[in-house]
Amino acid sequence: MRIDLRWTKAELRNLVDIERDRRMAGGIIFNGVKFQTRDGDRENIAGASTLALAAIMAGSQAGNLRWHGGPEDFAWIAADNSLVPMDAQTVIAFGTAVANYKERLYRAARTIKDLEPVPRDYADDGRWPEG
Repeated sequence: MRIDLRWTKAELRNLVDIERDRRMAGGIIFNGVKFQTRDGDRENIAGASTLALAAIMAGSQAGNLRWHGGPEDFAWIAADNSLVPMDAQTVIAFGTAVANYKERLYRAARTIKDLEPVPRDYADDGRWPEG
């Protein structure tokens, strides 16, 4: 995006928020595999994490891929559409990784917006955490 030097601080802050949200929707690497992290994906990940926690509380052990009660091993669909088997403990770790990434993005955005002036290179990868 081309930066207009006449933009106000409020307009630049809004652009930082847009960049933060773009990065959050851009996916995350977890255990060496890229997964999608759009709004609906994050909702599904949070839901699966809740089910996984319940399964662990009910006694599901590491390595159990049928922790969800279904007839097939549990697997999450990666960004490349491959199936990645996950036990309940891995699903919780996955959900935690996504939540932590979102938090790091929000903190990075806050740091950028608090700079005076808001930097014109706010979208530079060096200013943001890796996903």
